[in-house]
Amino acid sequence: MTVLTLASDPEDAAALEGAEAHHAHLAGELAGRVKMLLIAADRDPSAAERIRTGLVAFCDRSLLPHAAAEEAALYPAAHRMPEARLLVEGLIGEHRCLTTLVDTLRAAPGPADAAADARALQVLFEEHVAKENGLVLPLLAMAPEVSLAALLADAHHRLAHGTGSGSAQEDQYTEEGQDMYDGQIEETGGCGGICGCGGAEETAEPELDVREVPHALRHATVFGALDAVPAGTAMVLVAPHDPLPLLAQIEQRSPGAFAVEYLERGPESWRLRLRHR
Repeated sequence: MTVLTLASDPEDAAALEGAEAHHAHLAGELAGRVKMLLIAADRDPSAAERIRTGLVAFCDRSLLPHAAAEEAALYPAAHRMPEARLLVEGLIGEHRCLTTLVDTLRAAPGPADAAADARALQVLFEEHVAKENGLVLPLLAMAPEVSLAALLADAHHRLAHGTGSGSAQEDQYTEEGQDMYDGQIEETGGCGGICGCGGAEETAEPELDVREVPHALRHATVFGALDAVPAGTAMVLVAPHDPLPLLAQIEQRSPGAFAVEYLERGPESWRLRLRHR
C-alpha cells in the first residue's frame, strides 16, 4: 500500500510522508547517541558522562518538545475518532514514560545506569513512533474532515515558538474528560554532546555498524553518533556499501569537520574512520 492510498488528498499524503521522515530522523539520532553511550560506558566513565549530558540535552531540545507539540496539535483530532481514542490515551501515557526516562537518565548515578536508561528510552521511542506512523497518522490522513497537513503545520509552529501546549484546542480536549497534558515541556538550547573512547588499555575507536540499523534510520543514526564524537577523536563506520552519498551529506552538514580514511573497501563491508578535526 502506498502513501497516496492512505491519504484523502495529495497534500495530506505529502504531510504523512514528511512526518514519517521526521520521526526517522529523531529515532536515528537518538539511536546514534545511545550507541555511543553504550560503547563509552564500557571504556571510559568520563566520556560516558559527557555523552549522557549531550543525550539529555538532545532530548530536552528535540525529542520531548516534539512529543509535547504532537500531543497538543495532533492528538486531540485523533482522540475524537472512536477507533483511535484508546490508542491516543495509551500514547499520552507513553509520553509520560518518555519524560520519566529522560529524568532518570539525567540523574543516573553511573555509566552502567545511564546506559540502561538510554537503551530503555530508545526502545520505547521507537515503539512509540511506530504506532504513530502505522496507526495515528494514517487515520488522520484518511479522514476527509481532517487536514493532517494543517495539524502538522500547527505542531511545527509550536516547536518553532516553544509553545507545545496551552492552546484553545488543548482546553477543548481537556473538557472532553481527558486530563492528558500535565504541563509544557520547556525547550532548552544547546546540544554539545561529546564523547571519548578507549582507556589506557583499550584504545580502539568506537565502531558503528549501520548494517544492523534499519535503512530509513541509517543516515540519522550516523549523524547522531558523529555529534557525540569530540574534536581530536574518531569513529569507525561499517557500511554494506561505499557510503558516498552519506559522506556528501556529512560534508554538507559539517563542512571540513571530518577527515575520512577507508580501512576496508568491500566486497561485503566497507569500514571507514571518520576523524573529527
